[in-house]
Formats: sequence, C-alpha cells, structure tokens
Amino acid sequence: MVKKGVLAIVSGFSGVGKGTVVDHMKKIHPFTLSVSATTRDPRPGEVEGKSYFFITEDDFKAKAEQGWFLEWAHYTKGSYGTPKQPVLDALSRGEDVLLEIEAQGARQVKEQYPDALLIFVLPPTFAELYHRLTGRGTETKEAIEARLQRAMEEFREIPGYDAVVVNETIEGCADEILSLMEARRTTPAAQKAFIDGLEEEAKRFMEALQTEKGE
Repeated sequence: MVKKGVLAIVSGFSGVGKGTVVDHMKKIHPFTLSVSATTRDPRPGEVEGKSYFFITEDDFKAKAEQGWFLEWAHYTKGSYGTPKQPVLDALSRGEDVLLEIEAQGARQVKEQYPDALLIFVLPPTFAELYHRLTGRGTETKEAIEARLQRAMEEFREIPGYDAVVVNETIEGCADEILSLMEARRTTPAAQKAFIDGLEEEAKRFMEALQTEKGE
C-alpha cells in the first residue's frame, strides 16, 4: 500500500520561531519542497524554478482566476502563490509537503484540500515572544510593537487550525509536528483510496465465493 502524503501547513506569530522549526524539520524528514510563484523581481542569487517562478502580474492574475494556485495573496512588494498541481502530484506519490504560510493562505488551502493538516505554532508565553523579537536586534521598537499587535489579531485565527504546538524547543516542536503528521497519515480520510479499493476487492471476492458455492 502506498500511503498518501500529508500536506502540512505551519503558521504562527511573527518571531515565534516557526521558520527555524520548519528548517529543522526539513533536515530530519524527506519533505517535497514547493516552489512558489511571485511577481516581484529576482534578488541576487535567486534561481528561476528553484527559488521562485518569476512571472508577470498579468500572468499571475490569470493563473489565480484559472485556479492554478493552491493559495495566493497580494502584498505591497508583489504577489505570491503556491502552484497547485506539483503539490497534488507529490501527495499522490506518497510524499509529504510542508508549507509555511499565514492564516489567509492556510484557509485557502483548507478550502481546496480539506485533508490538509493546519498547525499553529505558539510561544510558551507572550512575554517570551517579545523577548524573541527583541533578541533579533534587527528591528525598531515600533516594528516590534506592530508585530505584537498583529499577534493579538491572529489569536482569532487559531480556532480554524487542526492543532496547536508550543515552541519551547526547536527539536521538541519539530518532533510534535511530525507526530501529528504521522497520525494524520493513518486516518480513514487519508486512506480513502486504499479503503475504497479494498472494499471493491472484498465485493468481488465474496461474489466469486458465492459463485463457487453455486448460490
């Protein structure tokens, strides 16, 4: 039996450390990496088809209208989207796909792919979130306060997720997310194709058995 891959969406407050957790997960688990499309200009060192698919705004709009993206969003510096078909192809091959996106994109993915596992990463305390943001030493006090205010708004998004994981340590958080993914892999919904195939085989088997008995 080839188990269907799991599509995991990881979201969380800015500064909670989700990016670091995702990077750690990629080192210890064979994920298929999704390449996003964007309308912004390439930065030095970025490679077409590897870093991003660089397309025009008109092309992006047309693809969005055609349902080409699993999720997409417009930002001040450009539009970003996750091509749908490569993700679905990887999942059908039994490969796991991991996306680190915000709640807006997570909702779009869930609408198109209900089997997606939505995980929201939380800090141990809100004070710890503040310490992590200030510990970067790269942002102004005003920018940090804006991120904290955004976190306050994001609390209302959490009920739409399938699970929450507290990021006390990178390793512990990554392990918990991987455990959630393994559990999702074995649900009846995830194994529907296998179950349906087994049921059809059972029907044929029982029909043949009754024929042998002359009934």
